[in-house]
Amino acid sequence: MRFPFYIYSAAFLSALVCSAALFPLWKKWCEKTGHVDDPGHRKIHHTPIPLAGGLTVVSGFFLPIIIAAAGLYFSTTQSLANPIHATIRELFQYGLSRRAAQLAAILGGAVGMLFLGWLDVRYELSPKIKFFGQFLIAALVVSSGIRITLFIPIPFVHWAVTILWILGVTNAFNFMDNMNGLCGGLGIISSWCCAWAAAIHGQYLVAVLGFLICGALLGFLPFNFPSALAFLGDAGSHLVGFLAAVLSILPSFYSVQNPHTLAVFSPLLFLLVPLVDLLSVVTIRLKAGKPVYLGDNNHLSHLLVRRGFCKTKAVLILLLANALSGALAFLLLY
Repeated sequence: MRFPFYIYSAAFLSALVCSAALFPLWKKWCEKTGHVDDPGHRKIHHTPIPLAGGLTVVSGFFLPIIIAAAGLYFSTTQSLANPIHATIRELFQYGLSRRAAQLAAILGGAVGMLFLGWLDVRYELSPKIKFFGQFLIAALVVSSGIRITLFIPIPFVHWAVTILWILGVTNAFNFMDNMNGLCGGLGIISSWCCAWAAAIHGQYLVAVLGFLICGALLGFLPFNFPSALAFLGDAGSHLVGFLAAVLSILPSFYSVQNPHTLAVFSPLLFLLVPLVDLLSVVTIRLKAGKPVYLGDNNHLSHLLVRRGFCKTKAVLILLLANALSGALAFLLLY
């Protein structure tokens, strides 16, 4: 039986609605508790902006999962009389039994990255401490069995490459959180691509996670772009980067249905813009003898603004570029 498409739609829409509906509550909470981004050096806003993005996105991602899990647990025999409903439950139970540890690591890692970003905003963590925290979360994910193999039968290589990938993508998205809507928009595009790649290969649980992430981000985007009622902040950008990194590992890009060896490199196209930006700014900073973690105005978005584009157009150009690279991956490899 082919997995019902409406389940994917339900995941996407439920996450979008939860995210959009909970945003005002998180915005008010951030304003009340002082969890805001104050005006200052290298900032263009003149009033404090709530850092509600990460809390909004994680709520939109988690709440549908909790509701769905409760629905499965409390489903009655009568509700399963329909063969389709019974089959869906069996599919999910099978997927959860196979990926329970991985799902727990993903959810725990998401909370961990959110908390790490919050600590950084609150206490201005040193780069070493923040990097160490990211490393521990990445190692937790790898220990659950989520790994990049690249057809290399050496476990140590799997661990090293996967941890490096999670750290790189997480920080790439953190770097890209420099203009309204850019980090979240890139997260929407990459999660949408990964969700469809998983759906094509019949990996329904991975696809559902992808559509949940995409919906949660899209529910927040109108409050962050083109003008911002709230920012993602370090907590949000860490969360988005982590979810994008892990989600890009989960699908089986190479399979019997798609025996194209180069398909394993699909995530490079799904995440092309943040990865190119990361490589370019790190190269510029190393050549200038500056620490790679020290912020500057040499990101792709800043380069477009210096070329004469307004910030909104610069963001839209980068989002379009990433969408086109993702579409190219499907045209060439699927």
